This record gives sequence, structure tokens and C-alpha cells, in this order.
Amino acid sequence: MARWQQWLVPPEVRDWSMGREFIAGLANFLTAGYIIAVNPDILSTTGMDRHALISVTCYASALGCFLMALWPKVPVMMAPGMGLNAFFAFTLCGIHRVPWPTALGIVFLAGVLFIGLTVGGLREAILRAIPLSLRLAIPAGIGLFIAFIGLQHMKLVVDHPATLVTLGPLRKELGLALVGLVVAFVLEALRVRGSLLIVILAITLIAIGAGWVERPSAWITRPPSMAPVFLQMDVRDALRPIHWLPIFAFMYVALFDGLGTLTGIAYQAGLVRNGEIPRLGRMLMADAVGATAGAVLGTSTVTAYIESGAGVAAGGRTGWTALFTGLFFLTAPFFAGLIAVIPSYATAVALVVVGIYMIQHIREIDFTRWDEGAPAFLTIVLMPLTYSIATGLCFGILSYLALVLLLRRWERLSPTLVLIGLLSALYLYLSTRGLAHA
Repeated sequence: MARWQQWLVPPEVRDWSMGREFIAGLANFLTAGYIIAVNPDILSTTGMDRHALISVTCYASALGCFLMALWPKVPVMMAPGMGLNAFFAFTLCGIHRVPWPTALGIVFLAGVLFIGLTVGGLREAILRAIPLSLRLAIPAGIGLFIAFIGLQHMKLVVDHPATLVTLGPLRKELGLALVGLVVAFVLEALRVRGSLLIVILAITLIAIGAGWVERPSAWITRPPSMAPVFLQMDVRDALRPIHWLPIFAFMYVALFDGLGTLTGIAYQAGLVRNGEIPRLGRMLMADAVGATAGAVLGTSTVTAYIESGAGVAAGGRTGWTALFTGLFFLTAPFFAGLIAVIPSYATAVALVVVGIYMIQHIREIDFTRWDEGAPAFLTIVLMPLTYSIATGLCFGILSYLALVLLLRRWERLSPTLVLIGLLSALYLYLSTRGLAHA
């Protein structure tokens, strides 16, 4: 085997082949390629240019994949995180009316803080301070949140003045989305690679044929310019004290999302040795750098993707898998003409399916123990009901601390957990007073 082929192979990996790595990279791309359509659809609600976001999503994902390939040399892909993009668009920019350049500045500063925590070893300390039940509740709550957003985009759930939400009227677009959702369930049950991408494209092509959406001017085009969003972050405004808590919220969510994903993929790929994950520090740093670089390019937080498990299942074991995944992302902007006309009710199917995957963590929470189950429940249910990931996290932390104090279980307290609790209380106070955001 040529020496250059060993460049992206970790020392502990023996059984691998370039052919399997290529197939694994393709599996990653097909499994998570929905983000190319979903991320622009979500972030464009803030006023950001949708065409530019298509290119930015692809390039930010490719950059993150290359970081994982060249530095820790692991088969992990990166892309703008689901849930984090919803927090960016619907909470920061939507509810609190933060201008999107300022929101990008918040994401950038959260990434810089992320890098500092990783370098200083504090990332692991924060992880150890948060109880396992709340760590498991985070992805479950985010799953409910983004599934709820998906149902809204399908118009299956609509607003109502008396009950807040209700069942929407049956329209042809909703009917097509519901059929697509059932097909997605079937394809997922059959473990068809790229099922979400297949369903999104199928719904779009049917909608084009029926004249429900505009036909693309060209199927293959020059990649859209990133100029409308590239380097548009407003760091100066994001530095104002009023935005410090949203910075913490982004860092907080990305912290557990990234660490949980990297740990899970490392075990699945057989990279763990004697209970330790080799080059975990490099993985965490690549994750942190990717999050910061994404804001520079013009998107919400870029993070490690649990869909990397598709590539591992296909035989991916080295950095070549991530490299090939990144190369596939680089080719996607040439099909921006088609991606730009994908309707929101098509991408909504992906949101619901991804939500189902994320909520599966709920089965690991022991709800028979009230000191563990009650805070986890509040974390999960308040994320969609308050339309805010940060609010769910804060209530979970504070209710856990309240139970620990009232039950006098002092051994569960730590200075780090108390600090996080104080920040959570301050965030909720400012939010209820309408002062959390300018």
C-alpha cells in the first residue's frame, strides 16, 4: 500500500481499504445530505439569503469534515447542527428579534469560548458536573423541538387563538408531505441509505411537476455566491453583556451534542482502547474550530454529526471517510438551482424523522427516580413548549439543584454545577423581564 494512503489512517486501525472508505464517505453524505436543503430553509427565516446559505452550508460542512480527516484522522463528518440552527433562527432571531449578523457574532464568540474550554481541559469538567439524566434529556428535548418545527412547516400543526395550536386544514401540500413522511418511515425501517434525501427530492420533483413550486431555471449551475452572509457577523454587538447568556447557551448545547456524538462514534468504530478514546482532544478541538469557522462563513454552529454512524456501519474507520464526505459536500453547490426550490414542507419531513432519532435517548432516563426524572422531564417538555432550547436547559438545571438542596444530597453538588445554575437563573430572570436580548 502506498505511503500516502496511510496519511489519514490512525495507528490503531489495521483492517481498512480505500474502497470501503469511499463507500463510507458516500453513505455519510447520503444520510446527512438533507442538511443542504434544511439548513438554508431554517436560517433564511431570519432574512439571510437562501441561495448563499446553500453554498455556505456545503462549504462549512466540507471544512468540518476535512478538519476531522486531517487532524484526528477519524471517520466523523461535521455540518451545521440541527437544533442549534433552530435556536439561532426561531429563538434568537425570531422571538427575541436579534439581527442575524449579531446572532452570527454570538455563534462565533461561543466557538471561541468553546476552543478555550477545550484547550484548558474545562470541557470535560463541565461534562462531569452535569448529571447524566440531564445530558440524556438534551438530545431528547431538541428532538421534540425540531419535530414540532417540522410539523409546523408541513402545516399539520397551526396556531389557534384559544388553544395556541391545533390541527391544520388538509391541503394538497400537506397531503404530499404526509405521504412523504410515511414513505420516509418505511425507508428508515428498511435501512435504505439516503432515505431522507430521496424523500425530499421526490416531494420536490412531484411539486415541480404539479406546478406547486417554481421550476428551477437550470439543474446544474454555478455555485451561489457566499457574499451576502460571508464575514457578516457583528462581533462588536454580540459582545454586549446582554448577549453573554445566549453565547453560553450555544456553547452549552454544542458541548454535550459534540462530546456525546464523538464518544458514540468512537465506540461504534472500535477506536476505544482500554476505555480511553485516542486523540479525543484533537476531535474536540476540530469540533470547536469547526463551530467557530462556520460563523465566519455565515451559518449557525457546525458540529459533529451522529449520522457519521452510517459511514462507520459501511466500513469507515479512518480519516479518508471524512475526506470523501467533505468532497461530496463540495460538489453539492453546483446543484443549487434544484436545492433552492425545495419547499419547506419537503424538508419538514427530515425534521420530524431526525427528531425521532434524537428522542430515542429518552429511554435511558430513569423516570422512576423523581430527583433524576423530574428535571429531565422539564428539560425535554419545555424546549418545544417555550420554543427555546436554552429555556429547557435552564429549568432542568435549576430544578435538579432545587431537589438536591431540598433532599440534602450534598455530594451531588460541585462548584461548576452551582455556577451553571446561577447563570441559568440569571438567564431566566432576564428572559422573563424581556431583557435577555436587545
